Amino acid sequence: MAVGLRAVWPLFLGVLLMQLGHGLGGSLVSIEATAQNFTTTTTGLIMAGFYLGMFTSSIVSPPIITTVGHIRAFAAFASLVSTAVLLIPLWPDPIWWFFMRVIIGVCIAGLAIVVESWLNAASSNQDRGKMLSIYMIVAYAASGAGSLLLNIGDPSGFVRFIVVSALLSVALVPISLANVQAPAIGIPRKVSLRDVFLVSPLAFVGTFVAGLGQSAFFAMGPVFGLANHLSLAEISVMMALPPLALLLSQYPVGSLSDRLDRRIVMTVLTFLTMGVALFALFNPSDNPIIVIVTMAIFGAISFPIYSLSLAHANDYLDADQMLGASAKLVLIYGVGAICGPIIVGWAMQSVGAIGYMTFLAFVHGGLGFYALSRMLVRPETPDETGEYITIAPQSTPVVAQVIAEEYEEQSPTTAE
Repeated sequence: MAVGLRAVWPLFLGVLLMQLGHGLGGSLVSIEATAQNFTTTTTGLIMAGFYLGMFTSSIVSPPIITTVGHIRAFAAFASLVSTAVLLIPLWPDPIWWFFMRVIIGVCIAGLAIVVESWLNAASSNQDRGKMLSIYMIVAYAASGAGSLLLNIGDPSGFVRFIVVSALLSVALVPISLANVQAPAIGIPRKVSLRDVFLVSPLAFVGTFVAGLGQSAFFAMGPVFGLANHLSLAEISVMMALPPLALLLSQYPVGSLSDRLDRRIVMTVLTFLTMGVALFALFNPSDNPIIVIVTMAIFGAISFPIYSLSLAHANDYLDADQMLGASAKLVLIYGVGAICGPIIVGWAMQSVGAIGYMTFLAFVHGGLGFYALSRMLVRPETPDETGEYITIAPQSTPVVAQVIAEEYEEQSPTTAE
């Protein structure tokens, strides 16, 4: 394991720099859109552009990487995304900002495909799961820490955008110099959206809801903080703590889901998430500490839903189906992620800041009731379940290849 880490540390350093820039960039655009007096509906549309780009990238990036190679593809994505970030503040126009967010989404997802492919190739069967876990910890921690960079002084309105661009550009250096053989992406067994739904309706719906909730949370969270009169420093902490809190919750949640029916774990998490959102909705507070702690708890218990959905689907899949099914689940998440900021932006414009938590409570509560209904329809669970591994929805189907390889010896189970 130690030898493997020494070989891939440039990749982890590149991921850290990339996610620092990405974490700062997402919060920054949301705050600057509010400063430009864009409506919350317009801001939601702008922020949804990133997820449209991520959705598009899951389709267009693999052929690009296959054609030009991993190093050239990474260089192209890094250069394009750093340029797009710098172009955002030049023209405070919503259409322009939306277009730049789409480009950023395409490139960030493309960069993730490259890094994950390299990590997969550089790992052995004995340490691949551990490598992936470290990768996700670095990605989540850096993304959360990136929001703290909002505290950088920026009297001109350009400095923080320059910092984002610089971080994304510098991420190219360690990865370009990494002495790791670039892999070829394998061809998985094809799986259709209908197949995914038939295998596990709950995984299908859970993935879509995770996209709705998480994109709305991150895209409009800074706007929610401004509406609650939080300072920029307080908003930076508010947006940094939820992904960091996930680092504390992921192991207990994964351990429970490996021992219990995953649907029970998902149901409990969704109803707890709804409870936290309802608490914030009906107990509004001017105390920034209460708001920040509430958001951190929300992130810790809601973010594992995507991984639970993927793991639940994998419980009913053959090993050669997992990568193809994961690709479809990424697309399902992407559709939800595109809709989330748009819907919550409209809700906040219609009813005020309470629309934020109302939306989050509604979608998670709805998923909880649907999970209960699925347990009534199908009370049985597989005799054997696959191991839970935390996966970020911002990641790509390449990550699922690791899971597929981990489960190659697992016997096929009956589809739900």
